[in-house]
Amino acid sequence: MKHAKQTLLILLVLCSLLLAACIPDGGGSEGAPVVLRINWGTEPPALDPSLATDSTSINVIHSLFAGLTQFDPLTGEVLPYLATSWDISDDGLTYTFHLRGDLPWVQYDPTSGVVSAVEDADGNIRYVDAYDVVYGVKRTLDPDTGSGYAYVMYVIKNGAAVNGGEEGLTLDDLGVRAVDAATVEFTLEHAAAFFPSITAMWTAWPQPEWVVEEFGDSWTEAENIITNGSYVLDTWVHGDQLVLVKNPLWINAESVQIDRVEGVMIVEESTEFALYENNELETGRVPLADMDRVRNDPVLSQELYIAPAPCTYYYSFNTQKYPMTDSRVRAAFVMAIDRQSLVENVTKGGQIPATSFAPPGIFGAPAPGEVGLHYDPAAAAALLDEFLAEEGMTLEEFNALGIVLMHNTSEGHARIAGAIQQMWTENLGVEVNVENQEWAVFLTTVGNTTPIEDAPHIFRNGWCADYPDENNWVHEVFNAQAGANDERRNCKDVNCGEVGTSRFDELTLEALLETDPDKRIELYREAERILAEEEVAFAPIYHYTTVNVSKPWLTRNYPVLGGLDFWNWKVDLALRP
Repeated sequence: MKHAKQTLLILLVLCSLLLAACIPDGGGSEGAPVVLRINWGTEPPALDPSLATDSTSINVIHSLFAGLTQFDPLTGEVLPYLATSWDISDDGLTYTFHLRGDLPWVQYDPTSGVVSAVEDADGNIRYVDAYDVVYGVKRTLDPDTGSGYAYVMYVIKNGAAVNGGEEGLTLDDLGVRAVDAATVEFTLEHAAAFFPSITAMWTAWPQPEWVVEEFGDSWTEAENIITNGSYVLDTWVHGDQLVLVKNPLWINAESVQIDRVEGVMIVEESTEFALYENNELETGRVPLADMDRVRNDPVLSQELYIAPAPCTYYYSFNTQKYPMTDSRVRAAFVMAIDRQSLVENVTKGGQIPATSFAPPGIFGAPAPGEVGLHYDPAAAAALLDEFLAEEGMTLEEFNALGIVLMHNTSEGHARIAGAIQQMWTENLGVEVNVENQEWAVFLTTVGNTTPIEDAPHIFRNGWCADYPDENNWVHEVFNAQAGANDERRNCKDVNCGEVGTSRFDELTLEALLETDPDKRIELYREAERILAEEEVAFAPIYHYTTVNVSKPWLTRNYPVLGGLDFWNWKVDLALRP
C-alpha cells in the first residue's frame, strides 16, 4: 500500500482548522484542543467491522467508519449517511442505494498529527464507493472471515447459504453488487421493511480492501488502519488506552467540536466513578453500591441520568450441559429469582423486571409480565424436587455437580450474581459457584462451539437492539439455525456441530417472512411464550435503563440504537475546572 501524500485538499483543511482554532466556540484559551475524557470500560475485542460483536468495539467503530445509513440518536429513525437516498422495488426484494462521492478514505500520522486523504497509485484520492460497500458485505459473509455477527446479514439473498459454506455457491452469488461506483444494489431473500436498519449496522459498512489484504488480522492496528468516519485512531495501547482524533475530512467535520476522545480501559465501576468524582472523566457509570449516595447527593443527583434503554439483562442456560439439559431445572432456577427485589435493592436504577426477552419499544414485544415465568419459590422448589426424585438424586448430590454461573468481570455483574446466587440457595437449597472472566475471553467461553467441559452451566448475557424489531431478538439471538444460539438450543451434539428445529424456530422464521404487522405481532408473542415458558432457554432478569452521570460542562446524548456519536457531543472548557 502506498502511504498517502499531503494534497492541496489537506493543506486547505489544515488552514481552515487553524483559523477556526482562533474563534471562540466552547474551546479552550488560545485555541487549545477540546478533549473529551471517557472510560471505554474494557479492551475492545475487535475494531474490525466484520468481527465486532460487542458494545465496546461498536462504540469505537461507530466513530471510525461510516455506513450507508445511520440511526437518529434520539428517535432511532433510519437516516441517510453514505447513501443520500435509496429505492425499493415494488416487491420489496431489491434495494438500490445512491452514494455520495465526497467521503475520502483517510490515514492519520500520529507524529505530525496530520490526517491525509488516501491516494491510489495514480495520485487520485480514494473516495468511499459502492465497491467498498460490496467488499465489506462480502467479507462479513465470507465463512473464512469467521464473523460472529454474519447472521444479521442473512436477509441478503444467499447470505445464509454462502456463510454456511454451501457447496456450489461463492461470494459472487450473494445478493449485493455495485451497479457503478455511486450505486449499490441489494437483492433480498424475502421482503424486509427493516433492511435500511441492517445497512446502518457495522457489519454492512464499507471496508478498505487493499489494507485488509495487505495487513490481514493486524489491519486495524493504529499504524495500519485506514478509516472514513468522524474520528481517526490515534493510539491503541491494548488493555490501557484508546485515543481518537477528529477527522477534518469527514463530511460534517465543521460541526464537530471535540478534537480528541481520550479513553482509558477500566473495568471496575468504582475506579471509574472515583475518576469521575475527581473530574478526570466527563461521564461515567454509577456503581450499584453508590446509587443511594448519588441519588441523595445535591450535586451528583443533578448530574444523574436515568432513562429506559432497549436492552435486556438475562442469564443464558447451556441446555446441553447436565443438569441444565432438563427444562424443569431451568424453570426452577428462573422462578427462584425475585426480580422485583433485585431491581429495588441491588440495581436501583429503575429497571423493569423481565419475564420475556424483548423490551418495551421493540416491534412485536409482549408487554413486561405478559408471558413468561414469574417469581414463585414454592413452584420452583417443587419442580426441582420432581427432577431429583426422577433422577434418584439427593440435593447434596445435585450440589456436588458443581454448577457454575459465569459473568464477565464487572463489579456490577458480581453484585447481581451474588444476589441471585443467594436467592437460589434460599429458595432451592442449591449451591452455585460464581466465576468471572475478562470480556474477550468470556465471549469465547460462552460461545456454542466451546467444548462442553469448558463451558459454564449458566452465564450472564445482555442484548441491546440493533434495530427495533423482534426479528433482531428472538430470531437473531435464539433461533437454532439462524441465530447466535449461545444456549445451544436444539443442538444434536453438545458442541452444536449440527442443529435441528422446534416450533419456536419455525415461528421466528414464519414471523420474519410475514408481511401483515398484526400477524407478526401474534407470531412473536407465541415465540416469546414458548421460549420463556416451555423451553426455558434463558432466565430473563430485567429490561435496562441507562444509568449515567455527566459533568455540567458536557452536553451529550444517549443513542437508542447504534454506537456513541461523539461528533454530536460538546464540551464547554470555560466551565471545566
